[in-house]
Amino acid sequence: MKLRWKLLTGLGLAAIIGGTYVYQNRVDIILKRVTSQGKPEVGPTINIDWAQGPDTTAENSLPNIVFILADDLGINDISTFGGGLASGKISTPNIDRLASEGAIFTQAYAGNATCAPSRAMLMTGRYPTRTGYEYTPTPPGMGRMVTMIANDLKSKSDSPLPRNVYTKPEGDVPDFYGQGLPSEEITIAETLKDKGYHTVHIGKWHLGYGDRAAHNQGFEESLHMDDMYYLPKDDENVVNAELDFDPIDKFLWARGDFANSFNGGEPFRPGDYLTDYWTDESLKVIEANKNRPFFLYLAHWGVHTPLQSTKADYDAVDAALGETATHRLKVYGGMLRALDRSVGRVMDKLEEEGLADNTIIVFSSDNGGAGYIGVDNINAPYRGWKLTMFEGGIRAPMFVKWPARIAAGTEIDTPVAHIDVMPTLMAAAGADLPDVEIDGRNMLSLIADDGGFTREDDALYWQSGYLQVVRAGDWKLQHEGRRDKNWLYNLADDPTEKNNLADTNPEKLAQLIALLKKHQAGRIPTLYPYSMEVPIQIDKTLADKAAEDDVVAWWPN
Repeated sequence: MKLRWKLLTGLGLAAIIGGTYVYQNRVDIILKRVTSQGKPEVGPTINIDWAQGPDTTAENSLPNIVFILADDLGINDISTFGGGLASGKISTPNIDRLASEGAIFTQAYAGNATCAPSRAMLMTGRYPTRTGYEYTPTPPGMGRMVTMIANDLKSKSDSPLPRNVYTKPEGDVPDFYGQGLPSEEITIAETLKDKGYHTVHIGKWHLGYGDRAAHNQGFEESLHMDDMYYLPKDDENVVNAELDFDPIDKFLWARGDFANSFNGGEPFRPGDYLTDYWTDESLKVIEANKNRPFFLYLAHWGVHTPLQSTKADYDAVDAALGETATHRLKVYGGMLRALDRSVGRVMDKLEEEGLADNTIIVFSSDNGGAGYIGVDNINAPYRGWKLTMFEGGIRAPMFVKWPARIAAGTEIDTPVAHIDVMPTLMAAAGADLPDVEIDGRNMLSLIADDGGFTREDDALYWQSGYLQVVRAGDWKLQHEGRRDKNWLYNLADDPTEKNNLADTNPEKLAQLIALLKKHQAGRIPTLYPYSMEVPIQIDKTLADKAAEDDVVAWWPN
């Protein structure tokens, strides 16, 4: 009897201990199970045989076009704007050179505060009210897991922030691989291809797979980012910074791999650190097409998480910042250094091939810098982060260099946005706009100062579910339907959005609410619903300790 009792007691104690362990580590256990499912095998590096253009230059005057898009780049990461990362200790000399040799749009905006809707607007010149493409598709299991991890972290830290909300989509909702920009939408690449351009995409796409993939949306060649690592996690040349306070980061590290594909083929290992590898391949594309007009869309993953730098870049930043800087800041700085190097190498290659004068280079970022990386001031002086519609979330660099048409040192202070890129490039190429409603405007009209740049109601719009925003003239309104909350600012007087005038200027509030309703009238339904709602601290990074009185904005996706 005693032996049986001891045995039962021991088994009961083991069950309690095991159950406690499972409960305390439930997120990690579930994360490992979810993220290990359905991942394809990744083959060895391949040599891409880029299509070769003619041996001699064709008789035409069409300008080449290179569009370089960064990911999650903070406006203050670029030293052109007077600050620069780590109080200017990490500069961006090549991006600065591009800016100084062309036009700087000092009030430029992303299409959205997260990546995929911005990229759709860049490609089409159309608002989500026309395309239905309003939310960023996330990898399988990400919404549910990020919600679970975030709430687990909050409970362990006694955070006063509201809990994340996950709602499993109901009905006929396509999975991640079935979501994307509808193939019926007409992209820049399709229009330029019809004009005689050879079209190439390198990097991130995030607008869908299958008939929505880049190589089926006007790009004749597409070197596609299939997974999230810049290098394998254990590569001898990489320095990683994992963020224990960020649920998105935890998911990316668990789910990620190091993989690209070409024109929809099987995934393979890229040949180098992702930013450098894509740049290497971009230089090959430029050389292969130097005798015919080409459109190169170089869509970098940098400086998006996971934070991974080459050891050489990390060491250079480490020497500049010293021991007091955080490890994550140094890794982030190394990633920024690689991105800047890429821009310089592309510019140098165009000059080397004698193409610089007749090539348009556009540089931008898909949205503002992310607060969840825990690096201060990357959007300074603006307030807010990626995943918010404050200026820090949607302000973006917009530089356009075209020596044949744009004088160095040109500055334009008229507000422009990603929807304007498509019609601008069409005008530069002498191509007709598609026979659909285009919301963007030709930015070259501002450079020529010909009076041709006008918008209805002088208004720009942003939206993500119940979060709807309008800027009309100098006035900007954010309306968050979840709490029926309004933020109203006069950006001419208050560019950093500190003085909310929603309660003291009801007349202007009513005018801008009317514009939002007008913009939404007749809109097509969203292609699929949001499933995750996240409270974002406006004035702190995610690494900072939360307080009861922190200003929070909700973000649905």
